[in-house]
Amino acid sequence: MGRTLQNTMINLGLQNACDEAVYQLGLDMEELEEIEEDAGLGNGGLGRLAACFLDSMATLGLAAYGYGIRYEYGIFNQKIRDGWQVEEADDWLRHGNPWEKARPEYMLPVHFYGRVEHSASGAKWIDTQVVLALPYDTPVPGYMNNTVNTMRLWSARAPNDFNLRDFNVGDYIQAVLDRNLAENISRVLYPNDNFFEGKELRLKQEYFVVAATLQDIIRRFKASKFGSTDSVRTVFDSFPDQVAIQLNDTHPAMAIPELMRIFVDIEKLPWDKAWDITKRTFAYTNHTVLPEALERWPVDLVEKLLPRHLQIIYEINQRHLDHIASLFPNDVDRLRRMSLIEEGNTKRINMAHLCIVGSHAVNGVAKIHSEIVKTQVFEDFAELEPEKFQNKTNGITPRRWLLLCNPGLAELIAEKIGEDYVRDLSQLTKLHKFVDDDLFIREVAKVKQVRGVGRGSREQGWCSLGADVVPALAQENKVKFALYLEKEYKVKINPSSMFDVHVKRIHEYKRQLMNCLHIITMYNRIRRDPAKLFVPRTVIIGGKAAPGYHMAKMIIKLINAVAQVVNNDPVVGSKLKVIFLENYRVSLAEKVIPATDLSEQISTAGTEASGTGNMKFMLNGALTIGTMDGANVEMAEEAGEENLFIFGMRVEDVTELDRKGYNAQLYYDRLPELKQAVDQIKSGFFSPKDPNLFNDVVNMLFHHDRFKVFADYEAYVKCQEKVSELYLNSKAWTKMVIRNIAAAGKFSSDRTIKEYARDIWHVEPSDLKIPPPNEPRDAGQDKTPNGTAA
Repeated sequence: MGRTLQNTMINLGLQNACDEAVYQLGLDMEELEEIEEDAGLGNGGLGRLAACFLDSMATLGLAAYGYGIRYEYGIFNQKIRDGWQVEEADDWLRHGNPWEKARPEYMLPVHFYGRVEHSASGAKWIDTQVVLALPYDTPVPGYMNNTVNTMRLWSARAPNDFNLRDFNVGDYIQAVLDRNLAENISRVLYPNDNFFEGKELRLKQEYFVVAATLQDIIRRFKASKFGSTDSVRTVFDSFPDQVAIQLNDTHPAMAIPELMRIFVDIEKLPWDKAWDITKRTFAYTNHTVLPEALERWPVDLVEKLLPRHLQIIYEINQRHLDHIASLFPNDVDRLRRMSLIEEGNTKRINMAHLCIVGSHAVNGVAKIHSEIVKTQVFEDFAELEPEKFQNKTNGITPRRWLLLCNPGLAELIAEKIGEDYVRDLSQLTKLHKFVDDDLFIREVAKVKQVRGVGRGSREQGWCSLGADVVPALAQENKVKFALYLEKEYKVKINPSSMFDVHVKRIHEYKRQLMNCLHIITMYNRIRRDPAKLFVPRTVIIGGKAAPGYHMAKMIIKLINAVAQVVNNDPVVGSKLKVIFLENYRVSLAEKVIPATDLSEQISTAGTEASGTGNMKFMLNGALTIGTMDGANVEMAEEAGEENLFIFGMRVEDVTELDRKGYNAQLYYDRLPELKQAVDQIKSGFFSPKDPNLFNDVVNMLFHHDRFKVFADYEAYVKCQEKVSELYLNSKAWTKMVIRNIAAAGKFSSDRTIKEYARDIWHVEPSDLKIPPPNEPRDAGQDKTPNGTAA
């Protein structure tokens, strides 16, 4: 979620008033904002997307809840020591959290372990261990519409009688200490992005959030009338019409058997009816095609922890396979491929298959990804029910990712096209008519480069460009970030150099290694011919590696080792600087993205589901160098491929190369600059104290590189030469920037959420503005949606 203070002021239209009030107190609002801890309650793009969605749902007036776990320790803080990543616990709650309110009156029991008893009246799950789920509510304000939704996060608490009944022999101390075991469930976030770790505690977390949430939803459904005359409703026929549950990847997949358990075991619905309601309630979003990321839980672990759920999953699978067998008699291989249970050394439950079978809609998160989901990953399922599969291209909230982080640019756009684009980002297309406007070109360049407006006067939460803007605040994005880097990293940065930025989770598929090889290539070129004209670059790479991911941690060490050599070579001087950004997080993204000239989106085609960082850079006036992967494809479609720097293999080329067999050695032998760079890594040029330090990296690149770095190296380096050439022509560069900003409208999370609402949840967004609390409610009734008298 990042920080909340500034976002709340913007969405409530109070930023100007608050700035002024704090200034009157002799304080600095920006200093105050820096004190707030980031709420880092998720991993990479998946968690941040959910945060953008919450902002959009509130802004669109959709009655929505975001549910998750209130981790005591969020994603670890990353320290770089001697070039290595070191993890520190993120004790984000140590000073309390002013945005949350505990709601003990809604505390709910969650059951684990135990056994199942079958009788004439049905199945009973008994002898369970109980953990209590205590909800904490955080308000999610919509933009300027006086609507506030709720993010409800669950914290695990041991019940008062926890274990004490088992300790009548007098070990009272141990009994009290054992309460910790229950409360560990919400202690810490597993810091894996695109990687499945089958730990019992992780499965407990997944079931904990699901069980508490479903009880909460059903309580609310039963208590609200929705036109029913019952005081408490026991009829669930209208449940799917009133409740839509979106599964954000497979992590909450246990919600499907859990809802079935509630309907069948507790509410005593017949199986077929329960299953029909369940399917119509759930929809599933797939966020990755990497096989190591797909959740496959061992059957014996589920049996131990959730014995009744395993029985229900088996029953779902049996009925599912009977249906397949009736359609494709004697096709045993198809049954094996489509089963929810994977046979093998360890029997596992394929959670993605469970989600597909138990949902009425399945979507990918970019056009190309949804196509791959349909034609490759879940081909059999898509053939069976093609109408179930959809695409919903991801988006970002323009409130945080433009207004908040780049007020100078936001004001400039408002000056040209008005302020309504903040709620309707498609209006950015109006900027096309200013592509040749010399004054606008200069102003856009200025905001990025040297001076524009800082946080100036504000009306209604809007930053307005007027006579009362304080010139002292006119230090703009690149200069501001260069000063930040100097302060934090003690490296002198040339603010007029090209800021070439690659920030995201560290993963082999995102190919930070290819960027690193390009840095070494640029370094070697400068050394070879120091007198030659070279476009100065500051290369900034940042991101966290999962603590157990050896190769990702080696990549961080390599980047830092290369930076050490490059930054201290007098021949290179200010022509090339390399910085590894420590502890990349939302609040740091808000600083670096507005200062970026070139955005690196260079994953192997077919591996990045969508990406959302790419959209943030586009909206903030950076140009993209990237492969035709994820949402890059649609960005190129919107802006015109000639306005991005597209290079490298397409999905079909990667498939063809896989068919032929990828041989890294061939590229190494054929490309002298690649050979030189690899030899330098191999020989210890960047690690003189330990020449063999990077053997694992080199060995991987030659023999186990699933993501084919060498195959795209030549195209990447050539494309980077085109980037440098264009950067020399400031006007042409800025015109391309304007075309990108003008084409970024599609990538608002408001558009994404409208599509979910229309195609999956069947609800209508409302642009009705609720009157503020100091006006009576009915005052809003005689107004049109924009708040003017009808």
